[in-house]
Formats: sequence, structure tokens, C-alpha cells
Amino acid sequence: MDLRRFERKPLMGILRGIEPEELAPVLQAAEAGGLETLEITMNTPGAADLIARARALAPAEVAIGAGTVLGTDALHTALEAGAGFIVSPVCEPEVVRECVDRAVPVFPGAFTPQEVHTAWCAGASAVKVFPAGFLGPEYLRALKGPFDGVRLLACGGVSADSLGAYAECGADAFAFGESVFKRAWIEAGDHARIESAVRALVEALAASQAHRSETSLS
Repeated sequence: MDLRRFERKPLMGILRGIEPEELAPVLQAAEAGGLETLEITMNTPGAADLIARARALAPAEVAIGAGTVLGTDALHTALEAGAGFIVSPVCEPEVVRECVDRAVPVFPGAFTPQEVHTAWCAGASAVKVFPAGFLGPEYLRALKGPFDGVRLLACGGVSADSLGAYAECGADAFAFGESVFKRAWIEAGDHARIESAVRALVEALAASQAHRSETSLS
């Protein structure tokens, strides 16, 4: 994963529970919508094979990573499969430390101020605030008070409608899963709706970035 590229378009899709035959068209829809970063969770059956297949199918500029990485065994499996970045719902220092040593971008999860501090000090590329939707965008604003130098990735509750509010409150990056990669749409082969939902998030991000740029110049 090219972190500088991700910082320019800080959107991360989450695929959980996808079947092997569903992977290619979903990847194509996500890419067509403008998504450049996608994780496959390690609690998906056959996750390692799916990560390897996704890496083979996706163009080089699309980053493929592993999510729900719990423990070093899962980390090693993910990296051997070709994962370019690592995401977790929690902070396991040994996982973060090994990612830092290997120069692999890592996004450990946190919720409380103590957890955010621990994850950032461990070497997180950004701290995944999960579930962000539980307390909403204003919680990110509160965290940014003492942690203004910490990069925060909002996960859970992020949509095209709410992304701007999360950005305004200090979120540096945004992750989404079931709200876009809906099981009903995937099973129905309604990939156009997935593409449209991804594009809406990409457009919301662009609008937010333009607004922040204008604000900083005024």
C-alpha cells in the first residue's frame, strides 16, 4: 500500500463473507466506482485465497489488504497471501510492532481515548475508531482535542451523507462495508448499485476535500 496515495483518497472498503465466485464482479464494481483501497476480513471463509485472488485480479494501483487481523498467526497468513496493509478492530501491540518492522501500513482499532493513545504510540499508520457510528461525528471532534496529531480512520456509520460531517469533525480517513457491499445486492448480481454507492462516497470525499481546501484559503 502506498500511504501517500491513500492519504489523497482515504476511502477503505471492507469485504466480509464474500464467496469466491462473487469476488471478481464486486472488485470490478468497486474499482469502477473509484475505490482504490479494499480489505478482505480474515474471518471470511477462505480469506487467504480471496486476498491472493483479489491481488491477482486488481490493478496495481488498487491496494488489497486484510481486515479483522487478530493475532500474529492471522497476520502471517494475511501477509503470505499478499495483503498490502493490515486492519484490526483492536490494538494488539505485537501485530502493530511486526507491521512497523516490515514497513506494512497498519490500522489498529480503538474506541476510548486510552485505546487511541496506545494504538498511535504502538506505530499505527492511522487509528481506526470503531464503531464510530455509535457516538457519531462529534465523538471524533472530541478525540481530536487531545489527539490533534493522531490520524483517525472512522469506521462504522460512514455513508455518503455522513462522510462530510465526519471529515468536518476531524476524521482523516473513512471505512465502509455492509452499507455498500450489501449481501442482497451481491447475491442478486446488482453490481451497478455497488458501483453507484462507491461513487457516491468518492464524490462525497471530493466535495469534503474541496470544502476544506477553500476554508483553509479563506
